[in-house]
Amino acid sequence: MNILKREPGFYKRLFCLSLPMVLQNLITFSLGLIDTFMVSQLGNEEMAAVTTANVPVFILISIIFGVQSGLGILISQYWGKGDVKSISRALGVACIIGGGLTLILAAVFFLFPVQVMDLLSNRHDLSLLGAPYLRVIGFAFVFNMLSSIYASAQRSVENPSFGMKLFGFSTILNTGLNYLLIFGHFGFPALGVAGAAIATLLARISEFVICVICALRSKTIPLEIPLFLRPGLGMVRKFLKYASPVVLNEAVWGLGNSLLTVILGYTDNSVEMLAANAVMGNLNRVLLVVCFGLGSATAVILGKAIGEGKRHAFVLDLGRALLWFTILVGGVLGLICLILTPVFFVPVVFPMFKLYDESAAIAFALAVANFLFFPFHACSTSAIVGILRGGGDVIWSTVLDNAPLWLVCLPVTALTALVLKTGVWPIVLSMQLENLVKFPFCVWRVGSGKWINDVTEGGTV
Repeated sequence: MNILKREPGFYKRLFCLSLPMVLQNLITFSLGLIDTFMVSQLGNEEMAAVTTANVPVFILISIIFGVQSGLGILISQYWGKGDVKSISRALGVACIIGGGLTLILAAVFFLFPVQVMDLLSNRHDLSLLGAPYLRVIGFAFVFNMLSSIYASAQRSVENPSFGMKLFGFSTILNTGLNYLLIFGHFGFPALGVAGAAIATLLARISEFVICVICALRSKTIPLEIPLFLRPGLGMVRKFLKYASPVVLNEAVWGLGNSLLTVILGYTDNSVEMLAANAVMGNLNRVLLVVCFGLGSATAVILGKAIGEGKRHAFVLDLGRALLWFTILVGGVLGLICLILTPVFFVPVVFPMFKLYDESAAIAFALAVANFLFFPFHACSTSAIVGILRGGGDVIWSTVLDNAPLWLVCLPVTALTALVLKTGVWPIVLSMQLENLVKFPFCVWRVGSGKWINDVTEGGTV
């Protein structure tokens, strides 16, 4: 409790900075839940097909998050130094690299949708059903990459409300277009799963247009076009040094989590497994928005403190306080959700998503496992995404984020699901081993203080 004691006004500042990020994440993750709900009305097979198609899409989303986080490391510290010109350079590098990566993947999904989906499950009929969705959805995330980069820049200069408003608008637009294009209301064609992808593409294009207009008119971080288009080799090297490990981290982590879904897609009851996982995966992300928001706020607060030249001891105490506060919040959230599971989620939420009998039982097991491990998930979010990345400790954050997933979680889950075929409870508990193993290592690394680096100069505080 002594660690949590901070100067007057600290938690008010944390609240004011994290609230817009919480709302932004709530809006973003709610879109996935809304998409899942609308597609679920078509049937469990359609929902399983979209879930399978979203496996490679999740890798795209992870890359976007990695570019955002890597860019945030640089911009938050440049903001602390008042170096606006370097922010334009960093934005240029991020857009070129991030846009190029997502465009390549989108082209692969467009040209080979069935072949990609055949790798992800043992049901070719699901591949044929989900291919029209995958063919379109990749290009939506090219535009989302560019708009997310600019939203990340605004968040890193302590303007988190921009992203909240941007993604709030696109979510409302996407939801309306889903209603029109999935089901064919008001004279629009009923396109089913393909309609969901087209709706997302149109919403992401609108995000991008808004960001371009705002970037050209911003007075807080005025975009200098010559520096944006020609950022210089120095900034490219700096971005590759500090951001590329984060992008690689998120891509590898996204691939690992996608493989968890692939494992479920090869079980004997794959349709029920995928349908339940689609609902609980999106619901879990919505319920964890507070921890994600606190993690993003942590990165901004610590990055600015380091950029301002605060003492090592001050930054260390600040990081420890933010870590344990987020763990405490995660514990409270997990307890509340466990209480709500039998009285709300099972009787109300699951039937809304057409989850009955076996799929409902699987969703219940996933819910209990997810909520029990909320404090551990909150710890890894705060430590890796917030503290270590905010301090430029990108190598350790990459190792801590991926080693438990690839060395423990994936092998044990594959063993229980595909070899031993143990049933649902050992499988869902195996899927949570990642955050349990991360916990002591995250606490140790944050307590060491070795994560505190001034990335604008390349030195250590």
